[in-house]
Amino acid sequence: MNSSSELNKETKNILNNLKSDYFLQLLFNNLVKKRYLDIIKYNNNIKDRINISIKDYKKYSEIYSSIELEIKVTKDKYGKFINIDNENEIYYHIYFNNKEEIKRNYLNENDNIEIIKIIIDYQIKSFSRLFDECECIEYICFKKFYRNNIDNMKFMFAFCSSLKQINLSTFNTNSVTDMGGMFCWCSSLEELNLSNFNTNNVRNMNSMFHGCSSLKELNISNFNTNNVNNMGWMFCKCSSLKELNISNFNTNNVTNMVGMFSEFSSLKELDLSNLK
Repeated sequence: MNSSSELNKETKNILNNLKSDYFLQLLFNNLVKKRYLDIIKYNNNIKDRINISIKDYKKYSEIYSSIELEIKVTKDKYGKFINIDNENEIYYHIYFNNKEEIKRNYLNENDNIEIIKIIIDYQIKSFSRLFDECECIEYICFKKFYRNNIDNMKFMFAFCSSLKQINLSTFNTNSVTDMGGMFCWCSSLEELNLSNFNTNNVRNMNSMFHGCSSLKELNISNFNTNNVNNMGWMFCKCSSLKELNISNFNTNNVTNMVGMFSEFSSLKELDLSNLK
């Protein structure tokens, strides 16, 4: 047998071994050890192959994760539901075409098919575009949010046109500097309570609520805008808002207010006495 044939045979053996349970187990353990698993989901379909018990899974979750999300998808619309990126390098960009695909690839047998739980690894520092254009999501709940190293939330929920409810009660924004376009074009949201947001370090709020045309209640009464320099188009097209309290806004450092209240057609009164 010549050397070329031997090489081809060896290559085939390696490829076959990569599909084996043993190498799958090694791969999983290596990913966990190096903390490359940005999303971990315990799945009954692979537990026997990689020999990981639910107890081990919970252990990994506690060690490597501190942000837990619960997502409900719409009944009649499917597509991508999460984008994980770190400094513009996409780690995960997940699409689903239908419920069967969601069930087959991501849920346990007894899981609620409309509810998807996601755990995000500690190494992710940016939530920029996390749900950008995720039109199939109806509800998002941040169940756990212990970390304070997330510094970017730009376009985080942008174009989530089916999003009707979002629970941000555990949300941690202590280190965030960019909230530009964070909720832009969330056209189905009717209520948004951001009273727990820490915006002390935020510099960019450009287009933050742009296109939230169904929004009737918006609580931003505790916003600290001392360091914000960009508020352009911030409330543009919020055509259902009748009241808005921005009496606490400090605009000393703001250099851009272009279109800030453009097409704000339902607003009857706005106190701008503190704006400079």
